[in-house]
Amino acid sequence: MAREILTDEQVELEIERLQNSPLVKLARKEERVRYKRRQLLYSLRVYEKKGKALEAAGITLDMLNGMDSEEGGDEF
Repeated sequence: MAREILTDEQVELEIERLQNSPLVKLARKEERVRYKRRQLLYSLRVYEKKGKALEAAGITLDMLNGMDSEEGGDEF
Protein backbone atom coordinates (compact mmCIF):
# COMPACT_ATOMS: atom_id res chain seq x y z
CA MET A 1 0.00 0.00 0.00
CA ALA A 2 1.53 3.25 -1.12
CA ARG A 3 0.89 6.27 1.03
CA GLU A 4 -0.73 9.23 -0.73
CA ILE A 5 1.50 12.28 -0.97
CA LEU A 6 -0.38 15.50 -0.30
CA THR A 7 0.47 18.80 -1.88
CA ASP A 8 0.84 21.90 0.27
CA GLU A 9 -2.53 23.13 -0.98
CA GLN A 10 -4.22 19.84 -0.04
CA VAL A 11 -2.66 20.01 3.43
CA GLU A 12 -4.01 23.53 3.97
CA LEU A 13 -7.49 22.53 2.77
CA GLU A 14 -7.53 19.51 5.09
CA ILE A 15 -6.41 21.64 8.05
CA GLU A 16 -9.17 24.15 7.32
CA ARG A 17 -11.77 21.37 7.00
CA LEU A 18 -10.71 19.82 10.29
CA GLN A 19 -10.65 23.14 12.15
CA ASN A 20 -14.28 23.69 11.13
CA SER A 21 -15.36 20.16 12.04
CA PRO A 22 -17.87 19.90 14.92
CA LEU A 23 -16.21 16.63 15.92
CA VAL A 24 -12.86 18.35 16.42
CA LYS A 25 -14.58 21.09 18.43
CA LEU A 26 -16.25 18.44 20.61
CA ALA A 27 -12.96 16.65 21.27
CA ARG A 28 -11.15 19.91 22.09
CA LYS A 29 -13.89 20.91 24.54
CA GLU A 30 -13.69 17.51 26.27
CA GLU A 31 -9.92 17.87 26.54
CA ARG A 32 -10.22 21.34 28.12
CA VAL A 33 -12.80 20.10 30.65
CA ARG A 34 -10.61 17.11 31.57
CA TYR A 35 -7.54 19.36 31.90
CA LYS A 36 -9.37 21.78 34.23
CA ARG A 37 -10.57 18.92 36.45
CA ARG A 38 -7.05 17.51 36.71
CA GLN A 39 -5.67 20.95 37.59
CA LEU A 40 -8.29 21.25 40.33
CA LEU A 41 -7.30 17.80 41.65
CA TYR A 42 -3.61 18.76 41.76
CA SER A 43 -4.38 22.05 43.53
CA LEU A 44 -6.51 20.30 46.14
CA ARG A 45 -3.73 17.78 46.80
CA VAL A 46 -1.28 20.64 47.40
CA TYR A 47 -3.71 22.30 49.82
CA GLU A 48 -4.22 19.02 51.68
CA LYS A 49 -0.45 18.57 52.06
CA LYS A 50 -0.11 22.16 53.29
CA GLY A 51 -3.02 21.64 55.71
CA LYS A 52 -1.35 18.55 57.16
CA ALA A 53 1.84 20.55 57.74
CA LEU A 54 -0.11 23.35 59.44
CA GLU A 55 -1.97 20.83 61.59
CA ALA A 56 1.31 19.18 62.61
CA ALA A 57 2.60 22.61 63.61
CA GLY A 58 -0.45 23.05 65.86
CA ILE A 59 -2.15 25.69 63.73
CA THR A 60 -5.94 25.48 63.59
CA LEU A 61 -8.59 27.17 61.48
CA ASP A 62 -9.85 28.99 64.58
CA MET A 63 -6.40 30.44 65.16
CA LEU A 64 -6.22 31.71 61.58
CA ASN A 65 -9.73 33.15 61.77
CA GLY A 66 -8.71 34.98 64.95
CA MET A 67 -5.62 36.39 63.24
CA ASP A 68 -7.72 37.52 60.30
CA SER A 69 -10.17 39.45 62.49
CA GLU A 70 -7.31 41.14 64.38
CA GLU A 71 -5.95 42.53 61.12
CA GLY A 72 -9.25 44.12 60.15
CA GLY A 73 -10.72 41.21 58.25
CA ASP A 74 -9.59 42.24 54.78
CA GLU A 75 -10.77 39.62 52.30
CA PHE A 76 -8.63 38.73 49.34
